[in-house]
Amino acid sequence: MSNFLESLRAAFTAIFAHKLRSVLTTLGIIIGVMSVIAVVSLLQGFSLALSANFRGMGSNTVFVNAYVSRNDQLAGKTAKITTEDLLAIQHEVPGISRITPVLIIAFLNGQVQYQGQSTYSLIAGTTYTHAENTEFYPVRGRYITPSDDFAHRRVAVVGASVVKDLQLGDNPEGRFIQMFGQWFKVVGVLKELGSFLGFDQDSRIYIPFGTAHSLLGGATNPSIQIDMDVNDVKQLDEIKGRITTVLRRQHGLKPGQDDDFKVQTAAQLADSINQIFNAASVILGGIVSIALLVGGIGIMNIMLVSVTERTREIGILKSLGARRSDILLQFLIEAVTLSLLGGLIGLALGYGIGLMVVKLVPAFEGAYVPLWTVALAMGFSMGVGIIFGIAPAAKAAALDPIDALRYE
Repeated sequence: MSNFLESLRAAFTAIFAHKLRSVLTTLGIIIGVMSVIAVVSLLQGFSLALSANFRGMGSNTVFVNAYVSRNDQLAGKTAKITTEDLLAIQHEVPGISRITPVLIIAFLNGQVQYQGQSTYSLIAGTTYTHAENTEFYPVRGRYITPSDDFAHRRVAVVGASVVKDLQLGDNPEGRFIQMFGQWFKVVGVLKELGSFLGFDQDSRIYIPFGTAHSLLGGATNPSIQIDMDVNDVKQLDEIKGRITTVLRRQHGLKPGQDDDFKVQTAAQLADSINQIFNAASVILGGIVSIALLVGGIGIMNIMLVSVTERTREIGILKSLGARRSDILLQFLIEAVTLSLLGGLIGLALGYGIGLMVVKLVPAFEGAYVPLWTVALAMGFSMGVGIIFGIAPAAKAAALDPIDALRYE
């Protein structure tokens, strides 16, 4: 133990005696760890923000969307969820408390005009239950009513950004905005939610589902999304199974054929996205880890130079009774200490860069460094120090004391 402490003291003495060289030696490790931590912290922060958003939807929420695999897409196949599917689920699947169709007729590119002002928004048709299923409910005026839907009224509930962009004023209810060449009366303003992953959640407009359907023409049968809440979370899997059975029959799918739709819960959507981000973190972290290998080579080169410079010192130590193992341990500890110091500096800088990017780029919701990333980065730094420090340490340990003392 005393040998180890003495070697550690000698390592710190040597490092601080050549500060500039030590910093330059560890530069590769600093850059490597900094890159890994910055990339992973941003991706994990992204993933956490998504998970929190999906958790806000509730554990009993189920989504049904059309789905076509990539191979089927290349083969020209398409799929859709229709209002007939909605009615079939509504009538044949018990245990559902609310069921809501969502028909997106413009995704961020719907032009809206008011008295010479113009903006672009997400425009979707839905029913009154949508406000009960989601966070998109009005804080001023009212939401869409069943009679609006039945009568295909030209009414709209708008987000806060639409109010601001079109300069609708403090009392936008009752004003008329123009979309798709039609005039719509504003009947409510949605709760302000701010941006999420760079997407302005307040730049959206909801109109009655029947109105949206009529805008697309009676001959079309557009694909919709179905959102629903189940009464009992314990029956979630059973209800998903029933929905799948109904939709497979509706779509005429034969046994063995893949589903052309997806039935997912909010938790499953969050898990799927988390898996993607975790995989991306590992892949990108692996790529930037190459910088750590470059840093390790730099440490080995500088340590080899250091052994040459300190040949007489090694000779003196051996003449005073130092063993080969003592010399080996001293130089190995010096290499590992250099590498770990570089890792710690890189860790702090990487997290700092992550926080800075979050401040400058609204699309990033936060920076988060998981403990496993810190352990991996520091473990990798230590490994680099050991692997690339062995050769210089072995060279120093193998020096003959007589030759070392004669070295000029």
